[in-house]
This record gives sequence, C-alpha cells and structure tokens, in this order.
Amino acid sequence: MSSRPLVVYVMIMVEGGREREIVEKAKAFPGVTEVKPVYGEYDIVARVELDDLSVLEQTVTQIRRIPGITKTATLISME
Repeated sequence: MSSRPLVVYVMIMVEGGREREIVEKAKAFPGVTEVKPVYGEYDIVARVELDDLSVLEQTVTQIRRIPGITKTATLISME
C-alpha cells in the first residue's frame, strides 16, 4: 500500500436524540480521526484513516454495531 493513509468517510443515520452519545462512542474505534454531528440526510459523519485496508471492515462493523444507529454508508476517498 502507498505511504498515504486510506481515508474513509462513514455517513451515519441515528435514532432521534442519540447523536452526541453515538459521536462519543464512534471516536473510540481504530483509525477514527474525527466524528461530527451534521445536518442533512445523515446525522453524523466519521472520518477514518487506515494504513491497512484489512482494518476497514473491522472498524466499519464496530461502528455499525453501536446501538441507536439505523443506517450507514461508507465512502472511500479517491486520494
């Protein structure tokens, strides 16, 4: 893999009123560099930096298992 980390964005929909709780939980997973509540179709965006693609599935799966999450979409950056 190149010397630049792979950057992934996980878009997260949550049950109403649980945004801040889920933001705090999502920060704890490997590679997560930033988690922000947002306005729009999704409620939270998590930025993940990985040096190893094999960690991607583990991190995204852990995020998806947080109680209160109803839907996610994973976006892999081209650069």
